[in-house]
Amino acid sequence: MHRVNVDELFAGKQSKYALVVGVSKRARQLTQTFEEEGTIVEEKPVLLAIEEIRNHQINLVEPEDDEI
Repeated sequence: MHRVNVDELFAGKQSKYALVVGVSKRARQLTQTFEEEGTIVEEKPVLLAIEEIRNHQINLVEPEDDEI
């Protein structure tokens, strides 16, 4: 089982909600891509999405304070 340090992942982010939504959206994108390509992966899409965010391969866009 993989353990994710949420504090490390949350560093520099303002909203935990934005982090959760970003991870889930990216995981859905990965799942759809894998299904379309017929790719079989051992890692779960959520873990792959978390790794991409941790490694700054994708960036999350967070709402401004007045948009919340």
